[in-house]
Amino acid sequence: MILDFNKSNGLIPVIIQDSVSLQVLMLGYMNMEAFELTKTEGRVHFFSRSKNRIWLKGETSGNFLYVEKITADCDADTLLILAKPAGNVCHTGTFSCFCARDDKGFLYQLEETVSQRIDLQQTHSYTYELYKKGINKVAQKVGEEAVELIIEAKDDNADLFINEAADLLYHFIILLKAKSFTLKDVEKVLYNRRKGA
Repeated sequence: MILDFNKSNGLIPVIIQDSVSLQVLMLGYMNMEAFELTKTEGRVHFFSRSKNRIWLKGETSGNFLYVEKITADCDADTLLILAKPAGNVCHTGTFSCFCARDDKGFLYQLEETVSQRIDLQQTHSYTYELYKKGINKVAQKVGEEAVELIIEAKDDNADLFINEAADLLYHFIILLKAKSFTLKDVEKVLYNRRKGA
């Protein structure tokens, strides 16, 4: 990746997004050295304009940004980095420098939590306890939740309806894990169908 550091006196803007939810976390600047350190260490480094030095994000707080993917824009003078934050990103203590944690994209965070509970065999977790009963039990639970959602759809209680919808999605995520699929697999199928929508 060849970047153009010359347009802005040796610095390029870098947008950081949460690699799971895709929420924008912060904007910083890199020089060539910070970029190379970021690539080699796998943690985001910036050039601090106020301190006039390289700055490892999280060097005092421990809230590092672990790099998942780096993409340059079409002019090669701006970077987009997808990262996993080790904690709150903003110096004010909030999840993002732009706003609090957004619920959009939370399904992917939930999927990650479900996957971890199953992979780590957390025996006090409802998720793992259901999963270890086998595919038939997981599929049955999804069916039960679907029926409950249909029943609530015929009534006028919005709260019960939306809660049953949430239950169905949660159990569907467990079923996807049991079948070794992810939400992204489903999303890809829907994306490929978009011409017919």
